[in-house]
Amino acid sequence: MNKNSNATMTGSSDLSSDQNANILDHAPDGIRTNDNRVPTWWKILFVASVLFAPVYMLFFHGGMPGRSVHDQYSSHLGEMMEVRFKEIGVLTADRQTILEYLNEKPEWLAVGKATYQANCATCHSADGGGLVGPNLTDDHWKHVRSVEGIANVLNNGAGNGTMPAWKNRLHRNQIVLTAAYVASLRNNPVAGKGPEGVEIADWNE
Repeated sequence: MNKNSNATMTGSSDLSSDQNANILDHAPDGIRTNDNRVPTWWKILFVASVLFAPVYMLFFHGGMPGRSVHDQYSSHLGEMMEVRFKEIGVLTADRQTILEYLNEKPEWLAVGKATYQANCATCHSADGGGLVGPNLTDDHWKHVRSVEGIANVLNNGAGNGTMPAWKNRLHRNQIVLTAAYVASLRNNPVAGKGPEGVEIADWNE
């Protein structure tokens, strides 16, 4: 009985010796860690990633136009807009057209909203309450006296460049539809910046 026990213990000791060959000296919280070799596939993937990173940086962030994610997004957005704008032709940024899309064709305000969120929300906030730029949801306006004046400001800018001109960056239809969307923000006033400019009449008056 004793001989069998000793044999078992010896065999167990020999097995433990083999297993302990790669075990690290430290054992935090009693956890023993094997010092296993990193798999070859992992090394290859790591080296390939390091070699690919400079190529990626130069191609997508090297300053060449049309390669960045933002440029590709703008390109795809422009293509999508061209398809949609075939339905309505080229719009004129006058009072009648802006009021038509404000009051009678609300489904097109989604295009104006998308343009606003992408280009205007950083200054005027997503809800129009104003951040750097003025609050667009109240009745006080700095550079606008009528609804067509919104399109004029979008086209040519205002405040000596504080409000940039967008006529060379946006499609004419985007200007009109964004003007209609901005005009619609007065229907849903929010708690934002205080009044700036002068009080103006309702767009439909």
